[in-house]
Amino acid sequence: MRIKKEDTVVVIAGKDKGKKGKVLQVFPKKNKVVVEGVNIVTKHQKPNNQTQQGGIVKFEAPIDASNVMYFDKKADQGVRVGFKILENGEKVRVSKKTQEVLD
Repeated sequence: MRIKKEDTVVVIAGKDKGKKGKVLQVFPKKNKVVVEGVNIVTKHQKPNNQTQQGGIVKFEAPIDASNVMYFDKKADQGVRVGFKILENGEKVRVSKKTQEVLD
């Protein structure tokens, strides 16, 4: 998976297209990510032992990783991410547009 936690991404498809946010969680097996302020859903929750007060709860739901792109501040737009092996044998992520190392 090319997107990691704490990356800034831009949504390229869906109801939140064009929004930018920070990745809060990554689910590689499901190929999904949770982005801050994107895909807000409401859930009606009953009161229980953990939440004493029930009601309507809003939270970010996971979206498919194919619907987000890494946001490169230098290019000021979403870019594709590739991999490059350095001379010391280290594998790093690079921006396909600017060829800058992301990690």
